[in-house]
Amino acid sequence: MSLTNHRLCFLASPTPEAQTAFDELTDLYGNHSAQEADTIVALGGDGFMLQTLHQTVNSGKRIYGMNCGSVGFLMNDYRVDKLQERIDQAVENDFHPLQMKTRNADGTTSLALAINEVYLFRQSYQAGKLRVTVDGHVRLEELICDGLIISTPAGSTAYNLSAHGPILPLDAPLLAMTPVSAFRPRRWRGALLPNRVSVEIDILEPEKRPVNAVADNTEVKSVLHVHVSQSRHRTARILSDPDHSWSERILAEQFSDGFS
Repeated sequence: MSLTNHRLCFLASPTPEAQTAFDELTDLYGNHSAQEADTIVALGGDGFMLQTLHQTVNSGKRIYGMNCGSVGFLMNDYRVDKLQERIDQAVENDFHPLQMKTRNADGTTSLALAINEVYLFRQSYQAGKLRVTVDGHVRLEELICDGLIISTPAGSTAYNLSAHGPILPLDAPLLAMTPVSAFRPRRWRGALLPNRVSVEIDILEPEKRPVNAVADNTEVKSVLHVHVSQSRHRTARILSDPDHSWSERILAEQFSDGFS
């Protein structure tokens, strides 16, 4: 069914470029509330797109991003003309985010979602010491490292790639587990896990080696235990132009020379 005349909600990051784009587009197409809109158009960079996806998880709203930021891997090119036609022809990708549950040194617990990744990192000059368990089986009795990343395919080209983790095709039913500066076992380079698994990470010697945990942009300090699994009852929906689809972007990244 064509939605050429469907209702759009424009959301913009606070940067001058995004605010200028917001004024230009709302003058041309109008602006509906997020509740009334058929599609939400996010104007900004990748960080703003992640923020918008988090705000709209399980709302049924489709998110179409246009790059008005510095990176824009998750975004489509910014163009004013024929926007509704572009949205009509866009490819939809649905994602189940990761769910991070933590037990913390101050006696509290935390719950957060991640579209890109969950990662742990050392809080002090001391490297972290972690025990890694996958589906009830201890896989690493002791991992000493600066950090550990558990990435979705959508996030595999972000922090995971900077840490020399593998790029995952968007439709791959996998998670990438990638260490950051592993000291012991020194030769361990990470693992590819089915996305249905449950991962538990215990922080060893937490008083001597405190560790923080992050789910996208939510940080929890001084965690003792972290549980990560895919939240299958939550869904985020994102649209990409067919000539520059998200799947194609991830595939192209695997052949990139690193300078483009």
